[in-house]
Amino acid sequence: MGPANAAKSGLRARSLRSLRRPKKSAPARQTLGLRERKKARLHQQIVETAVRLFRKHGYENTRIEDIVNILEISQPTFFRYFPSKDAVLRDVGKRGFACIVEHLKSELSSEADTGARLRHLYRALAREVEADRPLWQAVVLSGAMDPVRSPEIRGPEGVAVGLLREILAQGQQRGEITRAFPVLHLSEFMEGLYQTVVRQWAVDLTGPHKLGERVDSAVEFFLRGVQP
Repeated sequence: MGPANAAKSGLRARSLRSLRRPKKSAPARQTLGLRERKKARLHQQIVETAVRLFRKHGYENTRIEDIVNILEISQPTFFRYFPSKDAVLRDVGKRGFACIVEHLKSELSSEADTGARLRHLYRALAREVEADRPLWQAVVLSGAMDPVRSPEIRGPEGVAVGLLREILAQGQQRGEITRAFPVLHLSEFMEGLYQTVVRQWAVDLTGPHKLGERVDSAVEFFLRGVQP
């Protein structure tokens, strides 16, 4: 066989081998996909089981041992998914911020004035929190939505705060909100008021009261303070 024929034969052999490779790797890809789905399913089961126990027994009275016993998994398996009990609630906290973002986007798409937007936004958030007090008490106690205690929450929280700033900036442009203070400061003031009210309600720091009423008062206090 001459050099040219040998080269062609080698090329054909390599081409045939390359065509056969996908058939060998397909089962591996399927196995990887199945493994990832199983991991995602167990991740979700851990979160759902923990949340159910937090609601029933309270955050402080729920142990990791209780969670793994129900799921019939080992504690080392639990720790492969979450480094602590708090970490489970940080997952819940991320979903909480995702919900807040959807409410903020809805308000931004409305034609209402700034006061109506803020009243509607915070009333909707208060209704959702008030409907699930045991879970939100656990979120508050764990610091699951506190960007200082839970740095991984800073990204989702930043998205939400950015949308609130946009609502306030539009209010300034319309002449509905004072320009005496930067939007950055105004958004911090409003969020600080809301978070303080929710924390006090969740752990009864100021005695029993309806969250919706306190949130309404906080929003009205803010709106009076930012009048142009």
